[in-house]
Amino acid sequence: MSDQKSLSAQAWIELLLLAAIWGGIFLASRVALDEVPVFTLVAHRVFWAALILWGVVLILRMPIPRAPSVWGAFLIMGLLNNIIPFTLLNWAQLYIETGLTSIFNATTAIFGVLVAALLLADERLTKRKAIGVSLGFLGVATAIGLSSLTQLNPRSLGQLAAVAATLSYASNGLCCTNRLRGFIS
Repeated sequence: MSDQKSLSAQAWIELLLLAAIWGGIFLASRVALDEVPVFTLVAHRVFWAALILWGVVLILRMPIPRAPSVWGAFLIMGLLNNIIPFTLLNWAQLYIETGLTSIFNATTAIFGVLVAALLLADERLTKRKAIGVSLGFLGVATAIGLSSLTQLNPRSLGQLAAVAATLSYASNGLCCTNRLRGFIS
């Protein structure tokens, strides 16, 4: 296996499309939050996505798992990768700027490295990773403002909620990967 050093034009287009979709959800959510409560918005987002995904499963005649352990992993995955972070991020958007919320969401990779290093023997925290994580946390601390951590007001709680959402995202991959290995190819 060779190491890939660059992205193809199609990969760049797909990456930009994905970024537009992911970034666009923050704006769409913020607009919706002017009209509907956080939990209603999360319920709609999850319901319509589930409906579409079940449609794909049925159209493609994909196998539906029968093992309770797989459904348990799906439940945990749904909580850690959807319900918890969507709720925290949407709630955060009521108190902090949407752009700031999306910036905090980008810290998922930082937490992913830390969670993996803490819980997986083969993902140790190398010097290079530690420097990257430290720089990432420095950026987050700068965005939050260290003085806001000494206050408990809606804005600082919103910022912490956005960061907590990314920790939920980061925990999801680690939690469910081993449980679903062999089922998802």
